[in-house]
Amino acid sequence: MIIKTGRFGELTVGSDETIQIPQGLFGFPDLKQYCLVDPADDTLILWLQAVGAAEIAFPVLEPKIFRPDYAARLSAAELRELKLENIHQSAVFSILTIPDDITQMTANLKAPVVVNLKEQLARQVVLQENEYNIKHSMFKELRAHLVTIASHRRVMERAEKDRTAATVSAAVAIRNIPPSLTVKSLQI
Repeated sequence: MIIKTGRFGELTVGSDETIQIPQGLFGFPDLKQYCLVDPADDTLILWLQAVGAAEIAFPVLEPKIFRPDYAARLSAAELRELKLENIHQSAVFSILTIPDDITQMTANLKAPVVVNLKEQLARQVVLQENEYNIKHSMFKELRAHLVTIASHRRVMERAEKDRTAATVSAAVAIRNIPPSLTVKSLQI
């Protein structure tokens, strides 16, 4: 299907790319079908785009990226609603608030969106842990993670360049050289 978005123009979305959120997100109970959009930038931020409501898209990010100790503990009822038989078939996203001053960016760690990847089913849950809040300042952690990724990417690119350079300047086995058709005769 083709969906219209306010941020990304028209997108072609297959049935295997949609997520059903039967209860909707908090504040948006009538919007029940979404898709994740990767804007293909280096921020790691995805967008949870409402299907059928072009202007509704939420920036989301896996909280483990900026908070490695993050854990979403779900109740048995929440696991049943999500049809989660195995927690390894799920993904967790925090909804972000991105103001004009991006250094003030926050993540809602208290009410993440949990997705059953196998069933393409999601639910926004409210975690009972008191250590999480709805406005977790996370810009510094995200920036540090992005710097680490960029550094790793540069190391990998340098290694690839060095490997390519080594390959180009490597000795060639004589028996692999094809015979030359330009030599007609040898004069001594």
